[in-house]
Amino acid sequence: MSKLSEVKKNLFNKRGLRILYFLGFILALSTAVPTYIESNYIKEFVSAEKIGLFFIASNIITFFLILIYPEIIARFKNYRVSQVVLGCNFIALLAMFFANSPFTLFTAFILLMSSLNLIWINMDIFVESFTAVASAGRTRATYFTFMNLGWVAAPIISSYFIKGSNYRPVYILAAALLIPFYIIFIRQGRNLKDKIKYERDHIRQIVQKIFKTKNIRGIFSLAILLHLFYSLAVVYMPLHLHENIGLSWGQLGIAFSFMLLPFIIFELPAGIIADKYLGEKEIMTLGFTILITSLILFFSVKSNSIVVWGLILFFSRIGAALVEAMRDSYFFKIITPGEVGLINFFRTAQPLGYLLGTGLGTIILIFYPLQFIFLILALLMTTSFYFLWIIKDTK
Repeated sequence: MSKLSEVKKNLFNKRGLRILYFLGFILALSTAVPTYIESNYIKEFVSAEKIGLFFIASNIITFFLILIYPEIIARFKNYRVSQVVLGCNFIALLAMFFANSPFTLFTAFILLMSSLNLIWINMDIFVESFTAVASAGRTRATYFTFMNLGWVAAPIISSYFIKGSNYRPVYILAAALLIPFYIIFIRQGRNLKDKIKYERDHIRQIVQKIFKTKNIRGIFSLAILLHLFYSLAVVYMPLHLHENIGLSWGQLGIAFSFMLLPFIIFELPAGIIADKYLGEKEIMTLGFTILITSLILFFSVKSNSIVVWGLILFFSRIGAALVEAMRDSYFFKIITPGEVGLINFFRTAQPLGYLLGTGLGTIILIFYPLQFIFLILALLMTTSFYFLWIIKDTK
C-alpha cells in the first residue's frame, strides 16, 4: 500500500470512528434510560422473587440468538441486519410502555433484551472494521467513553420522567432516542456498509477455538464474571437501595449518575496505558480486586446516607471500568475483524453472566435476605485471579 493510500485509509477510518462514537453515545443513552428501573417496573406485575425469571428467560433466548447471529450477519451483511434489529428494539420499547399484563410485559422484555444484545454486537463489528491493531486499546476505550457519557446522563434524565411510581414514560423516552440514531445511521450508510469478508465458522468450530486457545478462554471467562457482577448490581442493587435502605428515586438518579463517572474518567487513560506501557493483565487484576472489595461493602454497609452509598457505588465502578476497558482491548488485539463468529460468541458473555447472576439471585432469595446476594458474588469473583493468571499479557 502506498503512503498516500495509507493516509487516505487512516482518514477514512478516523471519520468512520467519529460517527460510531456518536452513535454509541445515543444508543447507550437509549439503552441506559430504562435499565435501573426495570426491576422496579417488573415488580408492579410480579413478586420480587419472580423478577429473576424475566431475566433468566430473556438471557436464555438471547444466548441462542447470538449463537446463530454470525451466520445471519455473514449472509445478509451487518448493515442490513442492524436496521432490522433496531426496528425490533423500537417496537419492544413501545410494547414495554403499553404492557398491561405479566405475559405481555414478559414478551416485550424478551424482545427488548435480545434486540439490545444483538445491536451492540453489530456496533462491535462496525467499530472493529475501522480499528487498527496497534491502537485497539485507545479506540475501544474512546468508544466506551462516549457510550458511558450516555450511561452517566441516563439515570438523572430517567428520574425526571418517573411520575410517582409510574415508570412507563421512561420507555417512551428510550424509544424517542432511537429516532436520531436511525436517521444518522441511514445517512451514513455508504460509509458503514460492509467491507469485511466474514469467516463462516460453525458454532462447534468456534467453541473448539475458544477452549483450545488459552488466552481466548481466559478473557471469555473474565467477561462472564464482569457481567455476573453487572447482572446482580443492575437487577438487585436498585431494589436493595430503594426498598431496604430507603433512598428515593431522586437520590438514586444522582447516585447512579455519579456511580458511572469512572467509566468516563478511567477507561480512556487505562486504554492508553495498556497500549503503551503495561498491557491489560495488571490493570484487570486491580479492577477485580476493587470489585470484590466493593461487593463486601454492598453486603455490610447499613447506612442510609446518599453520600456514603454514592462513594461506595463510585468505588465499585472504578473496578468495573478498568475490567471493561481491558477486556475489550485484550480480546480485540488477539482476533481479526473477519472473525465475526468469535466476536458474536464473545458477546454471549453478557447473557451468560446475566443468566447465571439472576438465576443465582433467584435461588439465594429463597433462603436469605437480598443483601446476601452481594456476599456470595464476592466469593465467586475471586475465581477471576485464576483466569488472570492463565492469560498471556500483550506487553
